[in-house]
Amino acid sequence: MNTVAIIAVMLVTLGIVVLAYSGIAFTTPGKPVEFLGIHIHTTHSHYIPTLVGTLALVGGIALLAVKPRTV
Repeated sequence: MNTVAIIAVMLVTLGIVVLAYSGIAFTTPGKPVEFLGIHIHTTHSHYIPTLVGTLALVGGIALLAVKPRTV
């Protein structure tokens, strides 16, 4: 498999997963806050909408469908 085919398969897989779960939500650790001797952990919430999944799926299928040029 060439690099373009691998990227296309990854895009199709990502698109299917995002569409199957109707978007993906995840959190990442934020900066810890120290206030009056109290140590507070923070998190940042992120969301991947279904539109991104749709675009990834369509882009992956397009990459698989287009044949590369030979020079």
